[in-house]
Amino acid sequence: MTDAELAAHLAHHAGQILLQVRESNVFEGKSLGKAGDETANQFLVHALRHLRPEDGLLSEESKDTDERLGKARTWIVDPVDGTREYGEARTDWAVHVALSIEGKPEIGAVALPGLDTVLRTDAPVNVPQAQETPRLVVSRTRPAKEAVAVSEAIGGELVGMGSAGAKAMAVVRGEAEIYLHTGGQYEWDSCAPAAVALAHGMHCSRVDGSPLIYNQQDTYMPDLLICRPEWAERVVAEVAKL
Repeated sequence: MTDAELAAHLAHHAGQILLQVRESNVFEGKSLGKAGDETANQFLVHALRHLRPEDGLLSEESKDTDERLGKARTWIVDPVDGTREYGEARTDWAVHVALSIEGKPEIGAVALPGLDTVLRTDAPVNVPQAQETPRLVVSRTRPAKEAVAVSEAIGGELVGMGSAGAKAMAVVRGEAEIYLHTGGQYEWDSCAPAAVALAHGMHCSRVDGSPLIYNQQDTYMPDLLICRPEWAERVVAEVAKL
């Protein structure tokens, strides 16, 4: 398999594993999220170590080491993006599998198992036409004040949604025009979504317009902007005013 085929294959099968764990009715609540995270992580980590042994690896659910820092190619995965939504049997959760090359989000796949969908860098789908009134996807429980302020400034509409991957893919799927996040994330939250969004012609950057850089020693990423390219300059300008 090519790297892109492998990313999509692993994201899909990790998603199926997660559905099986949930459908077993053995776990519930926080224990379900923990069981799903650990089971999917074991599958992804073992698969990547077996099939791409020379590459670096960073996973939310595995202890990080400095080994990956000397690698030009590093896989960055999130076994369950949106653990709460997964546990609640919602559809707005995801599995992220990405390959960062020289710090750039080059290749990846985002599985949306609740929708039986995998979006991938090597097989872009047709992106629906944007709406005239921009829709901004935000946290369904705690919308960031910056996103609320930008929405008001550009005459937008807020759409509450769960995981970061689901929000980013909502832009790709034509369910929103803008995903502006300022509440802090980690590399595994956005690497695969950014790779997939870029492959679909979307704008991806920090909220000041600077590039997203991955495989850093500090994996914390304070903010993120994924949007239709026609909205990028306006959103960056509005954020700068805040």
